[in-house]
Amino acid sequence: MRALYTLLLHLLAPLVVLRLLWRSRRLPGYRQRIGERFGGVARVGQPVAVWVHAVSVGEVQAALPLIRGLVARYGERRVLVTTTTPTGSACVRTSLGEAVLHSYAPYDLPWVLTRFLARTRPERVVVMETELWPNLFRALRRRRIPLLLANARLSARSLRGYRRLRSLARSTLADCSLIAAQSAADAARFVALGAPAARVEVSGNMKFDQPVPAAQVAAGRALRLRLGRSRPVWVAASTHEGEEVAALDVHRTLLQRWPDALLVLVPRHPQRFDEVARLVAASGLRGVRRSDGYEALTPQVQVLVGDSLGEMFVYLALADLSFVGGSLVPVGGHNVLEPAAVGVPVLFGPHMHNFAAARTLLLAADAAREVSAASLAATLAELLQHPDRCAAMAAAGRAAVEANRGASARLVAAVEALPATSEGVDKIK
Repeated sequence: MRALYTLLLHLLAPLVVLRLLWRSRRLPGYRQRIGERFGGVARVGQPVAVWVHAVSVGEVQAALPLIRGLVARYGERRVLVTTTTPTGSACVRTSLGEAVLHSYAPYDLPWVLTRFLARTRPERVVVMETELWPNLFRALRRRRIPLLLANARLSARSLRGYRRLRSLARSTLADCSLIAAQSAADAARFVALGAPAARVEVSGNMKFDQPVPAAQVAAGRALRLRLGRSRPVWVAASTHEGEEVAALDVHRTLLQRWPDALLVLVPRHPQRFDEVARLVAASGLRGVRRSDGYEALTPQVQVLVGDSLGEMFVYLALADLSFVGGSLVPVGGHNVLEPAAVGVPVLFGPHMHNFAAARTLLLAADAAREVSAASLAATLAELLQHPDRCAAMAAAGRAAVEANRGASARLVAAVEALPATSEGVDKIK
């Protein structure tokens, strides 16, 4: 099965490069540094103490407390952080600067991995969430480099998908030194897929540890004061195709009751900023873009398109209520803990399988509401009419996040407990 997988990757490699070039039409970063994806990274002067792989912005942000803890433990430029997307790369540079080494992750081809590992010489590897790469994991095991699958999650849907390739999934999971799952349910699914039970434990969700940037919150609240506290503001965050149209329809309904209401519409992917701005213009609503400057946000504006990166907490602090996207469409949801941490009531749709534990927690704490496209407008109107309910949900969300912090510190300790490279994966746990 592994040989077939590797053959298929080799056959697809030219198409993957073409896809990078195609995607670069909207996001030029995809055509830059392609050599890194084939292992063409700079040689390090000393072995990398820890290599941390995080796919994109969400995973990088969740990993920041862990990465900073590792830098404090092993020293600056001893930690390598890899990403897959240009936005993830930009997030690493903005958040961590020169404190870490950074490159794009190598493709899961044996010769690429040999080249990459020879040039970086990692002593330990941390892979965030559920990035299962059979050839990488086997290459690490053969070189006796300990591997930690951190903040690991496996939804019921993903479990069903991986079971179609059960033998390959089982052997890949067996190459892990430790699987640190977000929840007991995630841990049980990894064991059901074939992970050795002795190497699976529950460490909690690092997204609870994501720091709330005080400067962004202050900027958002200052902007809100300028707009006026009585003006209703809601944010539709991390939206996908189809959700922006739904949000605009909902906003038209709210404007009938609150003519000065403001929608902050923040698409998940930056390559869709222009498309969403055109949707707003075609809707007949008066809109401006964040890139136009906040001075363009006059009382007559009905929609603000958040076409910027790294300012989500500004948008959240500006709002009375939040809707988190990727949940009205079957994407699986996005990080509902960010608005909860800021103290903003959270709404989301029925498709939350990627954040099932956070969904359950916030619903149980009465910090969130699950909605459909049909009920979103009514739920927003209900909460806008009852500020006391909003305040209670906000307090409950903050308390739920605070009560569940600590996963990052546990994972730093887990990384430190991994044996030196030469001791081998089979001696772990």
